[in-house]
Amino acid sequence: MSAASSHVSGRIPWETAVRRIARGEEEYPAQLAGASAMPDALWIAGRILPEDALAVAVVGSRRATHHGIAVAEDMARELAARGVTVVSGLARGIDSAAHRGALAAGGRTIAVLGSGLDVIYPPENGPLAERIAASGALVSQFEPGTPPLPYHFPERNRLIAGLALGVVVVEAAERSGASITAGFAADLGREVMAVPGRVTSPESRGTNRLIQDGAALVTGWADVVAQLPMRWRACVRAAASAAAADGPDGAGIVDDDARLVLGCLGEEPLTIDDVIDKSGVGSARAAALLLELELLGRIRQVDGKRFVPAGRG
Repeated sequence: MSAASSHVSGRIPWETAVRRIARGEEEYPAQLAGASAMPDALWIAGRILPEDALAVAVVGSRRATHHGIAVAEDMARELAARGVTVVSGLARGIDSAAHRGALAAGGRTIAVLGSGLDVIYPPENGPLAERIAASGALVSQFEPGTPPLPYHFPERNRLIAGLALGVVVVEAAERSGASITAGFAADLGREVMAVPGRVTSPESRGTNRLIQDGAALVTGWADVVAQLPMRWRACVRAAASAAAADGPDGAGIVDDDARLVLGCLGEEPLTIDDVIDKSGVGSARAAALLLELELLGRIRQVDGKRFVPAGRG
C-alpha cells in the first residue's frame, strides 16, 4: 500500500493544536535561520524550546535489524538523559526507536514529518506522535492535510539535518533516505556520524560507506558528544542517573567501573589507553566513563587528550 493511500487511518484530531510559525518569529528555530534552503514557515504541534538547539539527529533504515533498533534506542536514551534533544523522522525502524529512547529517558525529542501534522505516517505511529507532541514537538513544512507523498521526504530530511548539530546514521542501505540526510548535514556544515555494521548486512552498507567517505565512526553516546563543537559539548550535562561524585576517592559513585577509572588517575596525566590498561575497563566503557566524570567535574582533560583529577595537572 502506498503512502498516499494508507495515511488516512493515521489521521488524528490535532487541527486546533497545530500552529504556523514563520521565519523571524520567536519560536522559529534559530539553528535554521542561517541555513540554506530552509522553509519560510513551519507547522508545529508541541513546543520548540531554546535548549533544543543542542540537538542530534538519529536516523536510519525502516527495515532495521533488532541490533540496529537496540543501538538507536540506547543511544537516543543516553543522549536525551544528558539534555540532548533527539531529532528524527517518525518512520518505522530506526527513527521510531530513536524517539522511543528519548522519551524513555524523560528527555526531549522532535519528529519531522513528510506530511501535514494531522496526517501521521506510518499510521501505527499515531500514539508515538501524541507522546512526542506532549513532551517535545512534531514539525512539518507541509500544511495540515498534506499527504505523505514520496517527493516530500527529501525535503523532510533536509529539515532534520538543519535542526541538528550532527546526524548519526545507525543503519542504512547504500541508497537510502538516511544517507540523503547525512548528505544534507554535510552540505550544512553539520557533523556526520555513522555506526559501523557487518559487511554482509544490506542494512549496514550505507553506514559503512559513509565511514569510508569520512563520516565519524561512533558506537555510543560518548562518541557522539565528542564529535560536537566544543561550545556545545560544554552544554551536555551528566545523566540524571549518575551518582553525585563526593569525596576525593570516588565515594558516592555507585558504578564500580567509574571508581576504577577515577582511582587510576593521579598526578601524572594519562591517555585513554593508559586508563584502559590500569583500570581493566573496556575501551568503549572507559571512554564513556571519562566523559561522564568530566561532566561531573571530577576529572579534566589536558593537552594531548590526557586526563587528570579535577584541580590537578
